[in-house]
Parts: sequence; C-alpha cells; structure tokens
Amino acid sequence: MAGSAEVGLQERLSVSSTGSTTGSTTGSTTGSTTGSVEAAGEHDHVGLLDLSDEVLLLILRGLDPMSLLRLGATCRTLFRASFDVSLATPAGSVPAKEHFRLVFMWKSLFDSLHCNRCLQEKLFANIPQPPHRYWTQWLALEVSVPLPDVRLPTHDIQAIWGICEEALKKLEDKDDDSDIKFEWRKLHHEDLETMFQEYAERRFQWHFRHWLFKQPPPFNHQLRAIFLQWRKHKRRKVAKWGMPTCDIEYLASLHPITEDYWKGRLADGEETVGIQLIDNYFSMCKSLLAWLLGRDWGRLKRRKVYEDTLAGVYLVLRRELSVGLVDHQRFWEVAKSQMNRVCTLEETAANYVNWKMIENLPYYKLYMVSGNPVYLGHLQDFLQRKRLVHNWIHLEENAWVRNLLTDDLYTVLEYHSKINQDSLHGDSVVAHLSRLIWLYLNSGEFVYLEAIKGLVLKYAQDCVSYWKDPCSPED
Repeated sequence: MAGSAEVGLQERLSVSSTGSTTGSTTGSTTGSTTGSVEAAGEHDHVGLLDLSDEVLLLILRGLDPMSLLRLGATCRTLFRASFDVSLATPAGSVPAKEHFRLVFMWKSLFDSLHCNRCLQEKLFANIPQPPHRYWTQWLALEVSVPLPDVRLPTHDIQAIWGICEEALKKLEDKDDDSDIKFEWRKLHHEDLETMFQEYAERRFQWHFRHWLFKQPPPFNHQLRAIFLQWRKHKRRKVAKWGMPTCDIEYLASLHPITEDYWKGRLADGEETVGIQLIDNYFSMCKSLLAWLLGRDWGRLKRRKVYEDTLAGVYLVLRRELSVGLVDHQRFWEVAKSQMNRVCTLEETAANYVNWKMIENLPYYKLYMVSGNPVYLGHLQDFLQRKRLVHNWIHLEENAWVRNLLTDDLYTVLEYHSKINQDSLHGDSVVAHLSRLIWLYLNSGEFVYLEAIKGLVLKYAQDCVSYWKDPCSPED
C-alpha cells in the first residue's frame, strides 16, 4: 500500500474512532492510538477498534474483498475503514481469470432473473435486519455508497476466455481503451458458485417454463391452443398445465423445436435467443393456422397440411436454428414454400389413404426439403406400382382368388395401411407377401411383381385343393 493511502486511512480510522467512542458508555474521549490503548485497558476484552491503527491496518490489508464486506457490515466505523479503495483493491489479490469468471456468472444469473425463482428468493425475500444474506448486503450497500471498482484489461478477457468484450456489461467511464470497469457486486462468494451451477443445469427448463406458463392474458390461452393444436398428447398430463406438478419435459417433447431447446441444441445453447426462436416459431404457427382455417377444406386435409408443413419447416431451418436467430418473416416464408409442396404431394397422392401411405417414404421428406421434382417422380412411380397390383387383383378372371384370400392377405395386397417392421419378419404367408410387396413398390423390379402373383395364386390353389380333399392325411 502506498504511504499516502496509509496516511489517509489512518486519518479516517482516527476520526471514526473519535466519533464512535465519544458517545459510548465508557466515557472515552479520544480517537488516537493512545485513546484506543486506554480504552482497551478499561474493558475485560479487546476488540478490533481497541487495537492500534498500525495493527488494524495490517489486519485489513490481509483480508480478501468478501471478508472486508463482512467486516464493514458490523458497524459504521469499520464500514468506513473497510471500503477504502486502497484496501479494497490490493495488487494481485484476485487474478484476471477469476474476475471475469465471476463477472460472467453474475451477468448470466441476472439475465435469467425473471425466471430464476431461486435467485429471486435470495434477492427479494423479506429478511429481517441486519441482513443475513450476502445478496441483500450487496444491494443495501450499493444503494448507500458507491463501492470501489476492479479494472480488468480487455485483452486478458479475450486471451483467457476467447469471448469478445461485447459479452460484458461495460460502463461509460474508462481510463483507456484497454480497460473495462466492473462493479464489485460481481465479485465472489460461494453462493454465487452454487447458484451458477444450478443455473447451468436447469436454465433451459426455467426459461421454457416461464415462457410457456407466464404469458399475460389473453396470450396465455392462445399459446396453449396453438401449442396443443392437432398434437397427439396425453390428456392426463396436459390437464396439469401451469401447475407446479406439471410434466414440463413431456410438454417440451410435443414439438421438435421445443425438444431441441430443452436439450440445448438451439442457438448454440443461448437460452434467451432460443426462447426468441420458439416465440417466432409459434407466431408462424398461429399465422399458418389462421390461413388454413380460412380455406374450404375438410378437417383431415387441414390437419395433414398443418402437420406436414410444420415438419417441413423444421427440416429446412433446423441447421439455421441451431446456430442463431431466425425471425418471424423467415419462418413464414419457409412455411409458405412448404405448404405449396404439401399441396403438390396431396394432388399426387389423389386420395387421403395414398397420402398417408407415402408420408414415411424417404422421397417424401427429400421433396419437402429440396422441392426437386425428381423425388416427386419417385413417389408417382411408387403409387403407379400400387395401382398395378390393385388392377391385377381386381381383374374379373381373378374374382375367385379374391374370394379365397383372408382379410390379412387382402389388406397387404391392397396396401391399405403401412407395412410395419414386425410384419416383414417370419415364415408365414402374410410375412412373405409383405416382403414381396415392399420390395416391388420401392424398387419397381417386375420380378417381384411376378413373385407376388405366383404366391397369391398358389395360396388360392392350395385353398381349393384343401376344400376338395379335406380328409388328406396330415402326417
């Protein structure tokens, strides 16, 4: 400590000691070193104010900023002494890396204050005086007295952390271009470490819950309606909407964009930017729904166009969403493009059954993403092959075959529903026919079509033979 700083602090201690001892019951009337020693002799114990100024200076110089804060909160005299600039910022007390780490934690915590209930309780709880919490002490002291500042060179921030200076909260007054001033409330405490760790683990949950449940009326009802519109969900879980026991993770899983946000995949893990993305996305959903309800379409078509358009929008914008902000205009432009492609696919399918059938084909998604007519041609070929099978089985000469087929075989042959993976395995006739149908529809090889015809005819002939000779030996 510089000599001038020590002299100034000694004068401050002397004046403070004089003022405090004049009104005490001991009747001491001096604030000098001699008076302090005499006062110490009159009491049964010796306190800090009873020590000589030199000894007190040595003690204060060895304290870290947090200890100075606690010491200054005990009485007015030590408050004035503890917050002297020369004591509060000793050279090399806290390294630059530690300064920035704590500043960054404070900035992140205060940015999430609106949805961070734990921090709100610490900052705004009604705590009796004197305050027993670190957060309340900082707020009270900052209101009453400007605390000293810590200066940290910008190049240290960039070299140690690789983060530009815009990420920090800068104050207007700076000594030079390389120094940024930080407030002392951003300095350290164990509670800060714990709070930031909890924030890092749960920040996406906090922000998403606040966005989903804390909208002002009537927007809260509109958001719930848009969020659940034509989404398959469990009513038992949705019934607890907004309650503390609500399964917020389940609600996040209802949409790909909210599920990715929950896992930290949006906007490079920036929770506030991610919430803006979600807000812009559901604003687009609201516009899309209003447009669809104005069309003279059936309910099934409206729902299918809505679902496929949203799926296409997320397929197209997923990479953009993972790295930065996408505004409402960009969402809406992509939505209109996807809606046109969905309507083209609906015209290609010709009916709702075919439309549902081709939705899981890889060409369906490839066309949605690229709009390349080549993929649309592949889908048309798929449906044409399906019609060939349909036309063959409905030939007049095959009427007797249709009458002998079981319901399971007839459904597979007509391909009225999607062929699931389980039906492709096994040695049964249904599994064998399912494999042949799937191979033919996806490859177009006529050898599979001939195999389908041969299998169906053989099954029908076996049925006829069985009915003609029902008592044939089975051994």
